[in-house]
Amino acid sequence: MAGNSNLHAANKAKKDEFYTQLVDITNELKHYRQHFAGKTVFCNCDDPYESNFFKYFALNFNVLGLKKLIATCYDASPVADTQMSLFEADEPDGKQQKTRVPHKIVITEVADANGDGATDLADVEWLIKNDKNVLTTLKGNGDFRSEECVELLKEADIVVTNPPFSLFREYVAQLVQYGKSFLIMGNQNAITYKEVFKLIKENKIWLGSCLSYSAFQVPADYEEKSTRFWIDETGQKWRSMGNVCWFTNLDVKKRHEKLDLYKNYSPEEYPKYDNYDAINVDKTAEIPCDYNGVMGVPITFLDKYNPEQFEIIKFRKGNDEKDLSINSKCPYFRILIRKKQ
Repeated sequence: MAGNSNLHAANKAKKDEFYTQLVDITNELKHYRQHFAGKTVFCNCDDPYESNFFKYFALNFNVLGLKKLIATCYDASPVADTQMSLFEADEPDGKQQKTRVPHKIVITEVADANGDGATDLADVEWLIKNDKNVLTTLKGNGDFRSEECVELLKEADIVVTNPPFSLFREYVAQLVQYGKSFLIMGNQNAITYKEVFKLIKENKIWLGSCLSYSAFQVPADYEEKSTRFWIDETGQKWRSMGNVCWFTNLDVKKRHEKLDLYKNYSPEEYPKYDNYDAINVDKTAEIPCDYNGVMGVPITFLDKYNPEQFEIIKFRKGNDEKDLSINSKCPYFRILIRKKQ
């Protein structure tokens, strides 16, 4: 987490085009199927031609019982022709060319258009090519903050996407402002943003089911890195972002699982902070079962956080509003928690 230099560099350089693998989306979304029946889903940071978020919901439109699927594109895709090549439009001269202007796709049904007995991406392709109401051009640049994208947001029930890393605070603030349900990817260090942590403390947002070292496709012009970077056999560049997690306000079973505690408290193993009446716990698995006072735990604790078992008191700071310290040394960001009686 502290060494997540790839994400910090991406934030500084505004390199935000990290394309999520379908397997990572599938592994997370399988825990939320009950939330989607009859709902309108908006993928508002996703070129429908390239996004695996759009692909997932298009493939599972009928299985999930969706009412509507909306996806919008921000300008031209920087990874065009690398993912969903099936969505190509025929030009008069016989060449294949992708749509290069900001656009949206709105789907209200996926029928078996080719009569093969199944509904799949081939049927979605048929819709895009044959129904003029499905694919339309946006007036603006497709930015999630634009007026027309905000109007689409108002229409949506659930937003699911991987928003720009450099705009994460602003993106979450917009979702909260409009009262939307959401499931989005982000850097685990976003927990430390004061705007985000406040929402976590108030149980208005929490971590999703999966916490993983996800790999993302990146555009060809992204610089090569010495670590967590590779080029596959096709020439596609990849970056691994370290600890990536999902942020959501959709209820998930994991959030209600009780954390089993087995360690016993001792003053020697659990020293107190210099500037707050709380003990330090270096690992979530080592939270003592017999201590009822305030404890400082790593931010990774939130992956196991059950609000019925624990309450969050404060983040990072002691009574003097300086970083928590032990013998004048500050451990990496701590969350102050207490067991509920």
